[in-house]
Parts: sequence; C-alpha cells; structure tokens
Amino acid sequence: MKRIESIDRTRGKLLAAGRQAFAQQGYHAASMDQLTASVGLTRGALYHHFGSKKGLLAAVVEHYDTEMAHRMRETAARSEDGCQALLDEGVAYIKLALEPDFQRIVLLDGPAVLGDPMHWPSQNACLAVTTDAIRTLLEEERIAPVDAEAAARLLNGAALDAALWIAASDDPSLVAERAIGAFLRLASGLLGR
Repeated sequence: MKRIESIDRTRGKLLAAGRQAFAQQGYHAASMDQLTASVGLTRGALYHHFGSKKGLLAAVVEHYDTEMAHRMRETAARSEDGCQALLDEGVAYIKLALEPDFQRIVLLDGPAVLGDPMHWPSQNACLAVTTDAIRTLLEEERIAPVDAEAAARLLNGAALDAALWIAASDDPSLVAERAIGAFLRLASGLLGR
C-alpha cells in the first residue's frame, strides 16, 4: 500500500508541476529539468510515469478536463431542466476559455501538441454524457426528434470551437460575449420543440 501511495504522490507532484510550468511558460518553453527539480524529482521519474513531455501534457490536459467535467456537472445540477442544463454547460465551457491557464494548456498548447481535441479521450467522455442527456430529452419528448449523437456532436463542437476562437483572439472578453450569444441562439434552436 505504501508503494501505491508513493507512486500516487510522485504522479501528483509531477502533474502539479507540469500544470504550473505549462500554464506559466507554455509547453515548448517549459523545461523538464526545471519542472522535475522544482518538486525534488528527476527527469527519469517524469519519463517513468508519463513517458515523455508530451505524455505529461496529455495527463495534465486530462486532469484539467476531469476538473472541467466536474464543474460542468455542478452547473447542470443548478439548472432548471435538461434543456437548460445543456445550454448552461455549453456557456460554462465557453467561459472557461477566459481563464488563462485553461486557455493556454487546453485550448492553445493541447491541440498544437496533442492534435484535434475531438479525438481526446476526455472529449469522447464528454460527448457520451451530452448524447445521453439528449436521449433523455428525446425519451421525455422535451425536444423534437433528432439524432442524439449528431446533436451532441454539434453542441459540443460549437462550444469547443467558440472556446478555441476566444483563446486565439486579441480580445477574449468581446469574443466570448459574441460567441455565447450565438451559441445560445444556435443551441436553443436545436433544443427547441
């Protein structure tokens, strides 16, 4: 049991250090030697647990996405109904693009290093949750007939693309306002009767 706890502690230290380094310096500028030294570990520990710098970034992104999914569930729980929950979750995701660490790690460096976010395991998990929510709304006859997976892909894709647009813009706040308005209009139409 102590060995497992030690492994978990080491992974946790590396994840925290990676998140901090990637957020402050960006993926390409982050030094693995400085990162590991900052938590009293060696580069070998990083390679043992994550395989590479890219593997560490993938783990940091996954960790971030897990936190994001938790926040989205909390947002949905406060919503009045299933349709409103999907709208609120989309808006909450778009607003995450205004957070500098999320913006840099998940929206800028993540796609540049790890490829299209639509192929990340965390995005597929998010898609499954959205698809299930739409299926429930269809079963309850709360929305007009639509292909649940297609609708989920369009909703999630719209929110992701809006977040990517915000992250790449010169005026994130203005772009977020525009993106949220358009997302709500689009998603409300999709989720309407």
